[in-house]
Amino acid sequence: MYLGLDLGTSGVKALLIDAGQTVIGSGHASLDVSRPHPGWSEQDPSHWIRACEEAIAELKASHPGQLAAVKGIGLSGQMHGATLLDSADKVLRACILWNDTRSHAEAAALDADPRFRQLTGNIVFPGFTAPKLAWVKNNEPAVFAKVAKVLLPKDFLRLWLSGEHISEMSDSAGTSWLDVGKRHWSADLLAATSLDEKQMPSLVEGTEKAGALRAELAAKWGMPAGIPIAGGAGDNAASACGMGTVGAGHAFVSLGTSGVLFAANASYLPNPASAVHTFCHALPNTWHQMGVILSATDSLNWLAEITGKGAGELTAELGDTLKAPSGVSFLPYLSGERTPYNDSAIRGAFTGLAHESSRAVLTQAVLEGVAFAFRDSLEALATAGTTLTRVTAIGGGSRSRYWLKAIATALGLPVYIPADGDFGAAFGAARLGLIAATGADPLSICTAPATDATIEPDAALGGAYADAYQRYRALYPAIKGATA
Repeated sequence: MYLGLDLGTSGVKALLIDAGQTVIGSGHASLDVSRPHPGWSEQDPSHWIRACEEAIAELKASHPGQLAAVKGIGLSGQMHGATLLDSADKVLRACILWNDTRSHAEAAALDADPRFRQLTGNIVFPGFTAPKLAWVKNNEPAVFAKVAKVLLPKDFLRLWLSGEHISEMSDSAGTSWLDVGKRHWSADLLAATSLDEKQMPSLVEGTEKAGALRAELAAKWGMPAGIPIAGGAGDNAASACGMGTVGAGHAFVSLGTSGVLFAANASYLPNPASAVHTFCHALPNTWHQMGVILSATDSLNWLAEITGKGAGELTAELGDTLKAPSGVSFLPYLSGERTPYNDSAIRGAFTGLAHESSRAVLTQAVLEGVAFAFRDSLEALATAGTTLTRVTAIGGGSRSRYWLKAIATALGLPVYIPADGDFGAAFGAARLGLIAATGADPLSICTAPATDATIEPDAALGGAYADAYQRYRALYPAIKGATA
């Protein structure tokens, strides 16, 4: 057996697979996000440990005795979080999360230093780790003075699991401290934030061994002591391993809390001006690009809360047949936007509202707005040298066929729906655990799932969607400065 642990923003998932990669079972525990000030987003790292304990306990209870067969563990997790530890590995403050935008001024200052884009291949976004440390230095100097180690969220779990300070390339590429082409920490970029390599974890590839399970936890869970823990991956790269999105031209669209259009690359293809992320993949000598929108299913969940209806109820009101855009547009910038604008201050909007704008019309506009945000990312990927011919859909929002039809039509690409199964980040993490433990060829393990259905763009509505997208594109410059 092989165990994948995925530390998400809303919960921890523990997934057990066997040597044939069949999913045996899973456990889950929820997490909350603290927002003490506008634009802030934090979690207490001790809650990650508690949730991991609960998820594994649930898995153990439902599959008694089977954890004894675990031979490898893989980790995946939310990216960019700044987990600050002192010299005794004590947590110094709440972790500043990926969707926290407090460090926008520090991010702009670092981004003005040409070395950051040159070495990382990316804009320095406010959500990345380096500007958060600059913010802590500027606003919490007593905390900054005690920082002995900076860990990403999943690597804090690794410290608890193994006692080791280790990270891997895909997650570390999102810190703004990694030389992404050469796959090692940059002393110059660290020095620009008053840090050095001693305060960073050591680095491995995601498929390599990176620590071993401590005897105390092994005894508690009924596992063998010393099980190898794989380097693992950031959540999107782990999902790509789960989906088999590891070869050039392979791509997926993820409809989760945030939205991601992810493309695997066989070489390093940076184009930071496009606001596309260019990161190391979890597999050696492989990179990936992704466009990121910050509020995907979060936009629908926001509307659900406002209307008092469940997200599923709202999408059910639309039926299964794709409708022409109504003239009502929605900008899904509820917490700013990454691709293509890198604008943490912009906020969302409905436009074109009229007396006849019903709840269903608003729902339709939200789904279309997120679809058009993915189109923005597709255009940005094209400017970065990546052309796609299809995408595979994953994430909770992909349960809505209407939404997938809207995305296919907005992108002008077929959307593949994988056959029933769990191919997300926890599955990818388990695959990486298998590779690290057995030395198996990563390409033979990280294969694509069977396709259950293909959703083609609606040719009859292609023109109407193209017109609606142009309206959508015109709105950002129109409202910029008016919603901050």
